[in-house]
Amino acid sequence: MKSIVFTLTAVLLALTSYANTLHGLVTDQDHHPLPFATVFVKGTTHGTTTNAGGAYSLELAPGHYTIVVQYIGYQRTETAVDVSAADQELNIALHAQQLKIREVVVKAGGEDPAYAIIRQAIKKRNFYNTQLKAYTAEAYIKGMFKTRATPSKFFGQKIDKADMGVDSAGKGILFLSESITKIAFQDPDKLKLETVATRSSGGGLGISFPTFINFYDNNVTAVITQISPRGYISPISENALSYYRYHYLGSFVEDGKTVNKIQVIPRRKQEPLFSGNIFITDDDWRIHSLDVLLTKDYGLDMMDSLKIRQTHVPVTPEIWRTKDQVVYFALKKFGFDVVGQFVNVYSNYDVKPNFPKDYFKSRTLMRFDTGYNKKRIGFWDSVRPVPLEREEVKDFHEKDSTAQARRDSSRSRYALDTLRKHQKPPSVGGILWSGATHHFYYMKDSSITSTTVTMRGLLQNLEYNTVEGTVAKISGTITAPLHDGTLFFKPVLRYGFSNTHFNAYTDIAYQSRDRLAGSSSTWVLSGGKRVSQFNHDVPIVPLVNEFYTLFLKENYMKLYENAYGSLAYTRRFPSTLTVGGKLTYEDRFPLENTTDFVLFKNDNKQFLPNHPYELANMPFEREQALLLTVFASYQPGQTFIEFPESKVAFGSKWPIFSARYTKGIHGIAGSDADFDKWNFSIQDHTNLKLFGELHYRVGVGGFLNDKSVSIPDLQHFIGNQTILSTAYVRSFQLAPYYRYSTSARFFATANVEHHFNGLLTNKIPLFNKLKWNLVAGANAFYVNGDNNYLEAFAGLENIFKIMRVDVVAGYQSQDKTRVGIRIGFGGILGGLVTLGNGGAN
Repeated sequence: MKSIVFTLTAVLLALTSYANTLHGLVTDQDHHPLPFATVFVKGTTHGTTTNAGGAYSLELAPGHYTIVVQYIGYQRTETAVDVSAADQELNIALHAQQLKIREVVVKAGGEDPAYAIIRQAIKKRNFYNTQLKAYTAEAYIKGMFKTRATPSKFFGQKIDKADMGVDSAGKGILFLSESITKIAFQDPDKLKLETVATRSSGGGLGISFPTFINFYDNNVTAVITQISPRGYISPISENALSYYRYHYLGSFVEDGKTVNKIQVIPRRKQEPLFSGNIFITDDDWRIHSLDVLLTKDYGLDMMDSLKIRQTHVPVTPEIWRTKDQVVYFALKKFGFDVVGQFVNVYSNYDVKPNFPKDYFKSRTLMRFDTGYNKKRIGFWDSVRPVPLEREEVKDFHEKDSTAQARRDSSRSRYALDTLRKHQKPPSVGGILWSGATHHFYYMKDSSITSTTVTMRGLLQNLEYNTVEGTVAKISGTITAPLHDGTLFFKPVLRYGFSNTHFNAYTDIAYQSRDRLAGSSSTWVLSGGKRVSQFNHDVPIVPLVNEFYTLFLKENYMKLYENAYGSLAYTRRFPSTLTVGGKLTYEDRFPLENTTDFVLFKNDNKQFLPNHPYELANMPFEREQALLLTVFASYQPGQTFIEFPESKVAFGSKWPIFSARYTKGIHGIAGSDADFDKWNFSIQDHTNLKLFGELHYRVGVGGFLNDKSVSIPDLQHFIGNQTILSTAYVRSFQLAPYYRYSTSARFFATANVEHHFNGLLTNKIPLFNKLKWNLVAGANAFYVNGDNNYLEAFAGLENIFKIMRVDVVAGYQSQDKTRVGIRIGFGGILGGLVTLGNGGAN
């Protein structure tokens, strides 16, 4: 019994000896809290950061310590403390930094002394950027977005504020997360991250990727490249003196080292530049700390402001690293007033790690620990370096409780009955326009799941063309989860009121995924009767064709009918290698125009025949075709994010290589096709930072055998005869749709465009305020001396954040040079817009 008591006592003493908490407030001399001040133990990187209310909490074993507190603009303090009690309070008041002005003689018209300091810092920039060849560290990351105002409606849709997690006034936290991530780095670019724990209020993944903002880089990435693909010019970059002015504000002495405070002033608006203050140490000319700002006047888009504060501390006498970093942002858009912050606290630096031989051989960039999302509150309270604020504690508690209640109810028969009972029936508006969805709920593996049926709005499915006239179409999807995959059933019913043809077909797809390995397999069985474009790459979408047909009397879409059956298989491997094959049989029927109805009569125009006029010498009659296609694509160097239950591709710096081979099999099932077609392509986009982004796609191909090639099987190039641009970096904006179609033994294509992302236009008045960006490039293909085409274009994108307008000049050796204007979608939001489903089926 005594031994048990002794053991329990020893255990309790051991636990309490490492559970002492030093906490308190960091304020200025007027007792105003200092948010995100740096607090650490002198001689180490063990420390914490105050929260927005100036509160800190630091776990320390019993002993004697010197606690260092520093905050930009205030005098650093060092306080000796004996940690003995389990809960010990230490409040610290900082005094505003008293700067001393150097006794520097500046002659009339002379240079501010800041420039000499900045020149020294620029000389040392590359040394400090490459000084550390390897290190490990630990990062605590907290992200929080909250709204100060929320509109009642967004683009006509009512906003459910309760569902957003905000109060009736539209105020509250939209997103809150925290995580602990271990970092391992080895020069030049090897990085591995291990997320020990992460959580988000209400469930889901938190922000686990540390925000690496390195001001020793010439070009600084601020949070994410989507904010500004060009990046931002560092105040100590190689060419910084061409972009910034500097003003010396004074110096102070900290821990025996003189620190210079320098104001950073952009020379010109609309350049990607910081404003604010940077602190540079004397003699060794390194960054001590900085407090800088980005605004809409200096390259920031979508956000109104982005403020970055960093504090650097010595890890060794020679090496300094970022101790903490806070990024604040604010934006007002569409009635939303959102502010937020990303807090990164770095600790436990090891600048001489001993990595195993093959430690970086794996392509896993980030790995999540087995129990990353199962840590209890006690764990977070023991490791969190930044105390939560009161509203954050409340948000975690309320949203986690609500999420848990939902998870518990998802396993109850009562919840199942409630879901079935309260499901709203389809509305008239949904059936006609927005679509309808219905869930069939049932219990599976002790939890509620559902088979989902969706239907596209009937009016959205209406089409018009000169072959079928008005087309009514009913389409939808049935999604059924299975034990080891998902089954999709996609039926389509289509009726043309002018030619009175009824077509019906369906896709039945089964997708299985090995989430742990990051691979998937998909089988698709299709069949029925459908209408297809001769060019299966869909050069014109139905919506655009309808407009040109009804309003301008120009029928560009060329169609044929086919009864078909196909079986396809696609396998995606963990390396992102994708291979697959497809066997298709088509019984093809020619179609003719059956209507000439237009909304605006024009006797000077006549509809063209449905048979492509450019291929008038190539007949198309009823025929059969049995086609076998095999394909593969691969992107080397792919990195991955690895979860305990899945693996997700993250990205690669290498291009995507793709290959495809199609065999027309003659004689089987009456097949008339007899050809062998191949093509190979490389595509990529490269971010050149200040110089913009380069997108390209090059390809080669041809027919090894062309004994019997029908119009649908030719090599078609994606042309465009409308004012609306589609398929950038795949198409030819002024080329007729079928003029250059070929069965030649060899062809080559190239599509190149450069997005300047503000370069050049940021120096033109008006454009620099509108943030309309220049884009330019060229498209070309070559078959032979008589069949070749080249076009060059230049335009503006990011118009209203969504539009792009190009002027295009097209040259063909056998034809006149053509010049036209093309309007499409391009810019920050342009990639989110699509024009219909892209097909005629």
